[in-house]
Amino acid sequence: MTSLAPLLQAFFTDRLVTQRQASANTIASYRDTFTLLLGHVCAQTGKKPSAIEISDLDVDAITGFLHYLEEIRGNSARTRNARLAAIHSLFGYAALRHHEHAEVIQRVLAIPAARMHRNIVTWLDPSEADALLGACDQDTRTGRRDHAMFTLAIQTGLRISEIIELTLGDVHTGVGAHVHCLGKGRKERRTPLLPATVAILNGWISEHRGPADAALFTTSTGRRLSRDAIEHRIHRTITTAASSCPSLVGRHVTMHTLRHTAAMRLLHAGVDTTVIALWLGHEQIATTNIYLHADMTLKEAAIAKVTPLGITATGRYQPTDTVLAFLVAL
Repeated sequence: MTSLAPLLQAFFTDRLVTQRQASANTIASYRDTFTLLLGHVCAQTGKKPSAIEISDLDVDAITGFLHYLEEIRGNSARTRNARLAAIHSLFGYAALRHHEHAEVIQRVLAIPAARMHRNIVTWLDPSEADALLGACDQDTRTGRRDHAMFTLAIQTGLRISEIIELTLGDVHTGVGAHVHCLGKGRKERRTPLLPATVAILNGWISEHRGPADAALFTTSTGRRLSRDAIEHRIHRTITTAASSCPSLVGRHVTMHTLRHTAAMRLLHAGVDTTVIALWLGHEQIATTNIYLHADMTLKEAAIAKVTPLGITATGRYQPTDTVLAFLVAL
């Protein structure tokens, strides 16, 4: 038995489960990372996973694995960084237990995360959101479920993981109607519900029935919906909605797009970004600022308030020297 096998076991059982009490999603992500890593190293070295040593996971092996993720598997920089974060977590734990591998561990911990291109967020305007909801076939149970699910997502901005975990008991449609969820980082929050959303959810709950701990949104066989199933349903519904709303043609719309839609609705209604951060369950207010950068209407309103300085333009600057002209053209 190599030193890596008991290290991995202790990392998952002691570090993640006992000490950090990591969520099931975190454990699953870390598990997939090391499954891919060991598979890649085995293919490169010809060793069995149980024969791999910590020294085999040196900086060359890890950087080769990261290159494999991006170039062969086609993963994004965000996914690459998530895999690297899991590896850093393991090696940080190993640094406390395996001093004999200190040099290998330090070099791996020094591998930097890749810089990512941050795209401007996209969302649905009111007509597009109405087209999405209108495309749900409410003559079928699946269509009524999708209509209730998409309505809830657009109004509350819940993450897809939070929607999946909702139970019937999490929806309170009486006085002070709200939905309760356990969000990212194990933070509980309650989000108010509008009367129209309450009416739709009441209809779905009456049809769905079941105990309080039953999943709110399920398949036709009664099982909890998966992430892939929900994304498939929204892709299919968007395709249908595009026939009546041309702006949806070719759009890549996901459940996270509906979360952005909820945030932009609040922003356009004049709600302060600190309140939006609480509404969405953001850990940092800086995360919420992405909506300020994305909203052109706020920027247009700001520039409209700027008073012209009354300076007469004298034309564009032209360098008089060829060297300066070369530098300006760079």
